[in-house]
Amino acid sequence: MCGKIRNVPLAMEVFPSMEANGIKPTSGIFNALILACFSSYNVITALSLFEVMDHSDACKPNSDTYNTFISAFANLGNDKATQAWYSSRKAAGFSADLQTYESLIFSCFKCKNFDGVDRFYEEMVLSAITPNIPILEMVLVGHCERRNRVKSKEFFKFILDGGWEINVNMAEKLVGLYCDLGDVKEMEELLTILMKSKQDSKSLCRVHFGIIRMYAALDRLDDVEYSVGRMLRQGIMFQSSEDVHKVICSYFRRAAYDRLDLFLECIRGSYKLTRSSYDLLVAGYRRAGLDANLETVMNDMKMAGFL
Repeated sequence: MCGKIRNVPLAMEVFPSMEANGIKPTSGIFNALILACFSSYNVITALSLFEVMDHSDACKPNSDTYNTFISAFANLGNDKATQAWYSSRKAAGFSADLQTYESLIFSCFKCKNFDGVDRFYEEMVLSAITPNIPILEMVLVGHCERRNRVKSKEFFKFILDGGWEINVNMAEKLVGLYCDLGDVKEMEELLTILMKSKQDSKSLCRVHFGIIRMYAALDRLDDVEYSVGRMLRQGIMFQSSEDVHKVICSYFRRAAYDRLDLFLECIRGSYKLTRSSYDLLVAGYRRAGLDANLETVMNDMKMAGFL
């Protein structure tokens, strides 16, 4: 309990009172104390407790003890200490488990040491340990961060084939990679695969939005309109005014004012225009000299309470 509430002074008071009442300390109790120390960033006391355990006959450090230190230093961003404690764990005769590898991979990931992420992941797989979603996410993001299109795609398919879910962050990273590479074809393939595998709608949203943004940036209005319609038919609505703005700007660049009106009518029932969206429309119609459109937008602004 003291570990959970991060109260080191209370924990250190409880410890001797337990001994005074004939309750012998165990490795589990020491581990709880060490966790309390790390929870309050009291590293020195945590190390001192480990020394006490190491010199004890009854409360030797166990697998959980080493995992606590490995996890703690990983969270502190100290990759060198994390790996040193991993070496100590192995020297003490404890093989790595899932928690160990998650901490090691997180430590490398936090330091952007993506080669280290790959190394520990491969070591984990060779040890016949099944990865969890956080580990899979870090490996996939590492490939995306290095702009490795081939490995990103291969690992994405590996995750799906394994029956795991593609979460929002994974989807965003893949979308970001393909946007940076200007590869809308790969993004369309990504969407098709996700739709067939019936992934969570939140992940699908990110891909839909990414595709629409790319087509809008390229002023491919036919593809923009098809993509918007496809998204709306799936019950997914615009969530960001920035995405709507990109589409509006594309229509203005192409001087496709009638098509812009149809787009606005199409999303009217599912998306409420923001003040910045109205300002963008006002500026665009004013530059184009479209007084009738401008008057309509101004009236809509009044009804929306913006004027």
